[in-house]
Amino acid sequence: MSNANIHMDDDLLVKYLAGETTLAEQQQVEDWMAASETNKKLFDDFKLIWDQSPVTERNVNKDDAFIRLQNRIDKNVPASRRTVIKKLSQKQWIGIAASVILICTVLWLTFNHVYDNGSVSFVRIDSKDKVHTQSLPDGSVITMNARSTLVYPSRFTGNIRPVSLKGEAFFKISPDKTKPFIIKVNDVTVRVVGTSFNIKSRDGKTEVIVETGIVQVSKKQNSIDLNPGEQVMVTKDQDLLAKQQSKGKLYNYYLTGQLICDKTPLSEVVQALNEVYGVHIVIANKSLEDLPITTTIKGQSLNEVLEVISGTFKITVVRKNQQIFFK
Repeated sequence: MSNANIHMDDDLLVKYLAGETTLAEQQQVEDWMAASETNKKLFDDFKLIWDQSPVTERNVNKDDAFIRLQNRIDKNVPASRRTVIKKLSQKQWIGIAASVILICTVLWLTFNHVYDNGSVSFVRIDSKDKVHTQSLPDGSVITMNARSTLVYPSRFTGNIRPVSLKGEAFFKISPDKTKPFIIKVNDVTVRVVGTSFNIKSRDGKTEVIVETGIVQVSKKQNSIDLNPGEQVMVTKDQDLLAKQQSKGKLYNYYLTGQLICDKTPLSEVVQALNEVYGVHIVIANKSLEDLPITTTIKGQSLNEVLEVISGTFKITVVRKNQQIFFK
């Protein structure tokens, strides 16, 4: 058989880049690269991603390799944006856009060619403008809110079940104590063995709310365990924050079609209403932000909801320039 047609194992490529191959494995990879321009191009694409961030982990298996690759892509893209965002000419912006597209393309090429040619391929689901429910190979069920992306292996072959998420999703994880389920979302890692919880990552903030079971949330060297009814918010520029008790169930409106408020601060209700109804409500009087409200919003029009809030707190509602003000 020609070396050009030999399937290259993704784990072996990672070992090669990490400098962990034996002499025989090193020769195998180099023979594969030399066998065709296509193989060499695939390797160069993979190496481009690998070289653009420091190596932080050395344990090698297929699932760990996937997480490391995700970590490096996540670090590379925003890093490029941060260094140029204020000083760029149109020409430079075009160059950056091209670089971002290249990195995304490289990622996709890596997943679709390198991994597909190995023993594991990856599935990418984009919910676009609709709520989408996806069953995974282990029986776990993921319900994605609109504008969310989920990437996962076509089968879980290692000691963990790794996936990555952008956006928002509710997870119902099939129990398996021997193979933890790990979600990578931005720079936050969520680890469980079987439970249900919601993850929302928008505008540099990642929120995890637990419905059943125990969920471990980590960022860098910090981690925290969440129990049912507890939540944590992690921001882009801060390490892990203290957990809080969740008040109500605003997080799963896209699952149930209802907002359940249980002594929920008005500021949190307003944030949910803005997203659900696509409006821009502003609490002009800051003393109103922490007022607790207990009610269930389901199927009401926006005007009906505003009437309930106005009547409950004796708030004046003013509409001006496409905005709604609570005073």
